[in-house]
Amino acid sequence: METFELTVDAKPQPLGRALVGCVASGDLEVMIEPNNANQAQLLITSNCANRRRWQHIVAAIAASQTLPAMRMDIHDFAATPGVIRLRIEQALAQAKEEATHGA
Repeated sequence: METFELTVDAKPQPLGRALVGCVASGDLEVMIEPNNANQAQLLITSNCANRRRWQHIVAAIAASQTLPAMRMDIHDFAATPGVIRLRIEQALAQAKEEATHGA
């Protein structure tokens, strides 16, 4: 397993905590905590050490929506790029919902 960090410019906005997915064959887990920085800090543990692949996926998400200031922990076990994007977007939606309506 490889561990690395990606940091992306982000915008402070209301955000709660989120947890989606599970670490199992072909899947991943995404956890989000808000922070006050102007950055989205992504801490990735993955069996895929291809940093460029992860940068591309995160850039595609950032192109479709403004990323909130947050810490995102990702635990990956061979998820496909489509599953990665789906889980990250699910976690973002859940964290935004949490900030709006509470748990």
